[in-house]
Amino acid sequence: MKTNKFKEFFATSWAIDNKTSVYVLTIFITLLGISSYRSIPKEQFPEIVIPTILVNTVYPGTSPEDIENLVTRPIEKQLKGISGVKKITSNSLQDFSSIAIEFTTDVEVKDAKQRVKDAVDKARTDLPNNLLDDPNVADIDFSEIPIVFIQISGPYDLVELKKYADIAQDKIESLPEITRVDIVGALEREIQINLDMYKAQAASVTFSDVERAISSENMTVSAGNISTTGMKRSIRVQGQFSDMEMIKNILIHSSSGAVVYLKDVAEVKDFYKEQESFSRLNGQNVVTLNVVKKSGQNLLVASDKIQDIIDNELVNKELPSDVTITKSGEQSRYTRNTLEELNNTIIFGFILVTIVLMFFMGFTNAFFVALAVPLSMFVAFMVMPGLGFSMNMIVMFGFIFALGIVVDDAIVVIENIHQIHHHEPNIILAAKRAAGEVFLPILSGTLTTLAPFFPLAFWPGIVGEFMFYIPVTLILTLFASLFVAYIINPVFAISFMKHEYDTPDKVKLRRKITFQIIFVLMIALVSYAFYFANGSISAFGIGNFMVFVAAMIIFFHALLNPYIKWWQEKGWPFFMHLYERQLKFVLIGRNPLYLLLIVSGLFVFTFILIGIRSPQVLFFPDNMPNNINVMIKLPIGTDQKVTDSVTKIVEKR
Repeated sequence: MKTNKFKEFFATSWAIDNKTSVYVLTIFITLLGISSYRSIPKEQFPEIVIPTILVNTVYPGTSPEDIENLVTRPIEKQLKGISGVKKITSNSLQDFSSIAIEFTTDVEVKDAKQRVKDAVDKARTDLPNNLLDDPNVADIDFSEIPIVFIQISGPYDLVELKKYADIAQDKIESLPEITRVDIVGALEREIQINLDMYKAQAASVTFSDVERAISSENMTVSAGNISTTGMKRSIRVQGQFSDMEMIKNILIHSSSGAVVYLKDVAEVKDFYKEQESFSRLNGQNVVTLNVVKKSGQNLLVASDKIQDIIDNELVNKELPSDVTITKSGEQSRYTRNTLEELNNTIIFGFILVTIVLMFFMGFTNAFFVALAVPLSMFVAFMVMPGLGFSMNMIVMFGFIFALGIVVDDAIVVIENIHQIHHHEPNIILAAKRAAGEVFLPILSGTLTTLAPFFPLAFWPGIVGEFMFYIPVTLILTLFASLFVAYIINPVFAISFMKHEYDTPDKVKLRRKITFQIIFVLMIALVSYAFYFANGSISAFGIGNFMVFVAAMIIFFHALLNPYIKWWQEKGWPFFMHLYERQLKFVLIGRNPLYLLLIVSGLFVFTFILIGIRSPQVLFFPDNMPNNINVMIKLPIGTDQKVTDSVTKIVEKR
C-alpha cells in the first residue's frame, strides 16, 4: 500500500515534537530580551566617527587677509600633498585660522590625524615665529559633545559661583558614566605683575629680568637621594609659590648689578584674567557646567544620576537656597521621548494587530500571531549587544519600520495551519504539513522584502555610517520573525488552536473564560505588589500587560464576538465575491492586454509627472524649531565689554 507523504520543514517538526523545550526557550527569550533591552546603552544618535580633521591656529592682532597669507595658505600647501583627502575647507578670520580636512571613509581617523600632524610640522618653517601657540590638530568626536549643560546662577559674583560650580563638578565627575565636566563662564585666576616703568629704569631692571627671576623661582627641584642611618631619603627643594608675599619678595638682579625686590619695582596683584565671554540666565550671572559622557555608557542612566545629585546633594544642601540650577540642551529628553514612542508603538501595534486578526482568525489565533511582534523584538535585542549597537534614534526608527512586517510570516503559517486543520483532525500533522507547504514561499518573500535593504548596509560615506543601522535592524528583526513563525508559533497552534465552527459547551466556556480572567488578574496583582515593594518598572509593565489581556478577553467574548461571526459569515464572503467578479472580468477576452497597457501607461506617466514637477528632496524634513537663537553682529574689533552692553539691551526687549 502506498503511503501519502507530505512535505514538512525539519525545524518546525522538531519544535512540535519537543514543545516543552520550545516553551522554555520562549520564556528564556522573553527574559533575556527584556534584560538586554534594559542593559543596551540608550543614546540620541549613534557614535559615528567622522574622518574630518580640524587645524586651528590663533594669531592675535592679525587681520583676516594677513591670517590667510601668513597662516592658512602655508598650511594648506602642505595639506594638499596628503593621500586620501576628499576636500579641504579653510576660514580665515580676525586673529584665527581654521582648516577642515575631510578624508574618504576608508581612512582611519587615527591615521588621518597623524598625516595632518606631519603636514603641519612641515609647514612650521613657513609660519610666523611669534604665534601664541602651535597649530592645534583635532578630530571630530561625537562622544565629546556634552549631554547636558548645567547652569548655576544666583545673586552672587562669578567668583562665588565658581566655588559652587567646583562642588557640583566634583560630584558629577565621580559618576562612572561621566568622562569629565568642563566649567565655562567662570573667572580664571591670574597673578598680575604691573611693572612701574620709572622705578624699573632707575633700578636698570628690564621685563626679561623680571620674567627670568619669576620662572626660575617658581619650581620644585629634585635633589636625588641620600643614605642615612640605614635609610634612603628623597631630597627636593620646594620653591613653588604658595602666597603673594613669596612673589613680592623675589630678588631681581639687574644688568647694572643691583639687587631689588620685585615689590619695589612692580605692583603684584591677585586678580583674574580679562573676561572674554559673558553668560547670564534671566539677567543674573551664571556659570555653566558642560557634562561629557563616556563612550558606550547609558545616556538615560547618566542623566538620572545627575538629576539625583542635583536634587539630593546640591539644591538647598551644599548650595545656598537662592542659588538656582537649570539644565539645558539635555540629550536624554529627546532619547527618552523617542524610546517611549517606540515602546508605545510596539504596544499599540500588538493591540491593533490582535484586533484586526480577530476578525479573520479568532481571538486565540490572533493573540499568538500578535506575540510575534514582541518576541521578534526580544530576539533582536539579544543580538544587538554582540553587534555593538546602542539603542539610538536610528535603531528605533528601524524597529518601528519593521513593526508591521514581522507578523506577516506568522499570519501565513497560522492561517495555513488553520485551513488544513479543517480537513485534518490531528492538529500536530496539520501544523507540520502547513509549515512545510509555506516554508519556501515565506522564506523567498522575506528575502525579497529584505533585498532592497542589503545594499543600504554598504552605503558609503558619512550618511551611510548613519543609515547602516536601519537595514541591519530590519534584517535582524525580520530574520527573528522567521524564527518565531517556524519554531514558536506552530507550538502555540497545536496547544491552543480550536475550530471556530465547533459548538462549544456554554457552561464549560464560561468557566474557562472566568478561570483565564482570574489567572491573568492574579499575575497582574503579583506584579503590582512587586512594583510597590521594590519600585520595579518592569513589574509595573507586566501588570499593565496582564490587565490588558484580561480586558481583551472580556472585550472579545462580550462585545466583539458577534461582529466577528457576522464578518466571517457575511462581510468577508461579500468582499471575496466582489473580488471574484472583478478577477473574472479582467480575465475575459482581450481585457488582460488592456490592463497591461493601462498599468504600463501609468508607469510612464509617473516618470513624466515627476520630471515636470519634481518633489523637493530633503535629508531631514523641516520641523518647528524648539529654540530661537538671536545673533548680534558688531564691527570687527569691537571690545567684548561693548558687545556685552549691547547684549544686555537686547535681553531687556
